[in-house]
Amino acid sequence: MDDLDAIPMTGTIQLPPAARSLDALGRNHTLEAALAELVDNSIDAGARHVLMRFVQRDDKLEQLVVVDDGDGMSNADIDVAMTVGGERAYGDDEIGRFGFGLKAASFSQASVLTVLSRRERGPAAGRRWRLERAKQDYTCDIIDATYAEQALDHDWELPVGSSGTIVRWDAVKGFPQLASDAENQRFLQDAFGRIRTHLGLIYHRLLSRGAVRLYLDVEDETEGLGQRIEVMPLDPFAYPRTGAAGWPKLLNVDSRPTLELRCHIWPGRSILEQFRLDGDLVSRQGFYVYVNDRLIQRGGWSGLLHQDRQLNLARVELDVSGDVAEILSIKPEKNGVETGPRFAHLLRTATADDGTTFQDYVEAARSTLTASNRRQRERRKLIPPGTGFNPLVRRAIEGEVPLKDEQPISIRWAPLADDCFFDIDRDESTIWLNKRYRSALLGGRAGSLNDAPTIKLLLYLLFEEIFAGQNIGPRDRDNMDLWQELLIAAAKAESR
Repeated sequence: MDDLDAIPMTGTIQLPPAARSLDALGRNHTLEAALAELVDNSIDAGARHVLMRFVQRDDKLEQLVVVDDGDGMSNADIDVAMTVGGERAYGDDEIGRFGFGLKAASFSQASVLTVLSRRERGPAAGRRWRLERAKQDYTCDIIDATYAEQALDHDWELPVGSSGTIVRWDAVKGFPQLASDAENQRFLQDAFGRIRTHLGLIYHRLLSRGAVRLYLDVEDETEGLGQRIEVMPLDPFAYPRTGAAGWPKLLNVDSRPTLELRCHIWPGRSILEQFRLDGDLVSRQGFYVYVNDRLIQRGGWSGLLHQDRQLNLARVELDVSGDVAEILSIKPEKNGVETGPRFAHLLRTATADDGTTFQDYVEAARSTLTASNRRQRERRKLIPPGTGFNPLVRRAIEGEVPLKDEQPISIRWAPLADDCFFDIDRDESTIWLNKRYRSALLGGRAGSLNDAPTIKLLLYLLFEEIFAGQNIGPRDRDNMDLWQELLIAAAKAESR
């Protein structure tokens, strides 16, 4: 076969993409991932507040609107933003790079994309793309400036100033097609949960330090605004204690620029949301890659290791400043990184100041999980918790100790004599707490079936053996009398 340069040429021809290529944009985007693309643009524009609003009319979800208080865009800027692959200069601190995010995200979810924007002391500008029309010849509508101005001046209940941007999706493909308020509520409950988890995770650093605040709400044309929910940070490294002494450790990679791996080991069998994330622990082990404090990759070993349940406690923070030649490059979808030919070698030779290697870290994570599983198997079986326990506490008990196949222990409030803090009903397998002290123990908070989780857990651990025994012996009765006196004294102290 001839060398490439030896092939004869007779000329050149330009082959621009067909307009129908818009159909292929963003096909792999979920709703939450598409919204993250819009939030990226808002953050790059200097936004401090971003609102994601679902709009409902006549029991039918009609629109999704994203509003920010960023720097906004001029007429020329908005034309570039609406162009597929539109070119502009990107700052080092910006997340965007390729000019596809807005269009790919929007057309993955909706058939009509409207963008309205205004720079400080500048005129409002607006553009609209209808996908079916755009697929014919890339024709984009120019929106009347007065309409754009009025929309931007609408009271969004945000500290929006003289600049900002609105992105509006109509004909959203994933919305329920049946006009039913109940169906909409089910959809919104699921969507809000996925959006809060996804955005709370990938922006957790920015959210934690208050660099940006993200909100979700629903507007009903008849009933007005519903409750607004703020997205809270979900830090995948926010464990209360390390899983293994001496960790996390910082491993240095001998590269230019220098890369640092902060290697963490989670405590075994944690039930915290920061550990469970979306529940797929095998997929969430591995590298957590950040660019400008935005989480680009959420787990996975990038070909360095095989995903293994024995590594479920292993998570590695890796901060990257743009593409690092021959090591890492960011995928256009910003959902991961591509590793270069030097990546595996550099990580295998990475070391901490004390000489710890990456392989040492992997073995430490494996042995930590093995030891945790062994401790869990060796623990004494307990009677399961029943009514009155907070679900989080119940899951924690179920995750940490083996449980007997017996009637669960419930904890309830009831009126009792003044000289009683608790009463034990072994026949009903219930610990009764004196309702007189409930308000003091709750610190003025409203009571509920699962209230006072700390005191209930402590009493469950204290009394479980008494329920497990065949009878209440003299020593048990003496201990219960002692606990009764001490708990009444503590409850009265709380009351004062």
